[in-house]
Amino acid sequence: EVQLVESGGGLVQAGGSLRLSCADSGFTFDDHAIGWFRQAPGKEREGVSCFSSSDGSTHYSDSVKGRFTVSSDSAKNTVYLQMNSMKPEDTAVYYCAAEVGPCTDYWFDINDYEYWGQGTQVTVSS
Repeated sequence: EVQLVESGGGLVQAGGSLRLSCADSGFTFDDHAIGWFRQAPGKEREGVSCFSSSDGSTHYSDSVKGRFTVSSDSAKNTVYLQMNSMKPEDTAVYYCAAEVGPCTDYWFDINDYEYWGQGTQVTVSS
């Protein structure tokens, strides 16, 4: 059974940083993608980034490009989302998701992922 567990959310001031973690277990495929999504109150869930385990390639949404960085520690089966220069509009519940295979051209689409974590709240105060 595949399980994804996010951690690292919290409250941060604008301009500050947070690092989210997504620990995955139960994957029998070495080649998989980990996507990060976020959902603010009253808004649709939006794709933030995607990481391909096969080659380490990454994708970012325009809203976070240059501020957020995704990385991984394969020994810990964990993918990280480093969030810098945070803005109040980054406030949301952040989710990690997984799919078999690399990030696709539709990595930002929630329907591209089969497995989801429970989410972690990130709040950025102004």
